[in-house]
Amino acid sequence: MFQGEIISHPSKVASESWFSTDAQFYKLYPSSVLSLSKNHWTPLIVARKAANFLAVEKGARVLDIGSGIGKFCLAAACYKPQAFYTGVEQRANLVEYAETARQKLGMDNVSFIHGNFTELDFKQYDHFYFYNSFYENIAVAEKIDEAIPYSIERYNQYSYFLYRQLEKKLSGTRVATYYGMDNQMPPGYHVGGSDLDDLLKFWVKE
Repeated sequence: MFQGEIISHPSKVASESWFSTDAQFYKLYPSSVLSLSKNHWTPLIVARKAANFLAVEKGARVLDIGSGIGKFCLAAACYKPQAFYTGVEQRANLVEYAETARQKLGMDNVSFIHGNFTELDFKQYDHFYFYNSFYENIAVAEKIDEAIPYSIERYNQYSYFLYRQLEKKLSGTRVATYYGMDNQMPPGYHVGGSDLDDLLKFWVKE
């Protein structure tokens, strides 16, 4: 088990009413996270579309890289409960918010890891969701906080690591990117579709 992983336990099925609107969903969290929602937390409409694309087979293991407060994983787990969702996040307080929300929802197909995604074994996951969490390293503003170091070198390091890991994945691997950059995807992946003015793209490895 990866150090810091939080494993959920079976409980009641989460009520879909929590996912009726973004505003309703944020009632699971302290008000302090709302100010970051516009630039950092996945909109529910994006989570639904991405989950429909990623959870194509029963038991699929989906990794959210830079999961923040866990919004994508929790919403996807509600919309497509036949898959398993893992979020990895560097900030301990955000992982705590995500786990608290998971417990309130009673979901058993979601887990969260406090750590750096470069320490994960990508062989453990089938498909991936990426809301360009590396962008903080090159953005002048729009950072979540100052709890972690930022640099263009770190941006390049993370982008290269993700590129290499996706390069090694098997044919049929799916990646949903939101505000992603096409050059972050290795050769062999093609865009199988897009939505929301091409902000959300659906990639499949040939």
